[in-house]
Amino acid sequence: MSNMACSDTEQHVANVEAAKKGMLSERDFLFLAELFKALGDYTRVRILYALSIGELCVCALADVLEMSQSAISHQLRLLRAAKLVRYRKEGKNVYYALDDDHVRNLVSQGLDHVREEG
Repeated sequence: MSNMACSDTEQHVANVEAAKKGMLSERDFLFLAELFKALGDYTRVRILYALSIGELCVCALADVLEMSQSAISHQLRLLRAAKLVRYRKEGKNVYYALDDDHVRNLVSQGLDHVREEG
């Protein structure tokens, strides 16, 4: 049953059918929405950008972003939960990095998009 109000629905039939056929599962949509929610914060985006340049500890991130270590740690917990960053321990030090190249590509492509002219 179609709720389309277009006068010429025939031109849309193939795209509508393709979109219906390609729909994701509810789980995938929820996880994708959570990913975008994690990316939708000014501080978290700054952290991701800093980590796209290289691995950093919390105190270095706090220095780069001119924020408290506790504020950075809070945001890192959210980014870890969203699987956007990972950490490794070296003695008493904990170093953070982007989780994988997909995250690096998200940051890079997002920057390319916002810097486009036109």
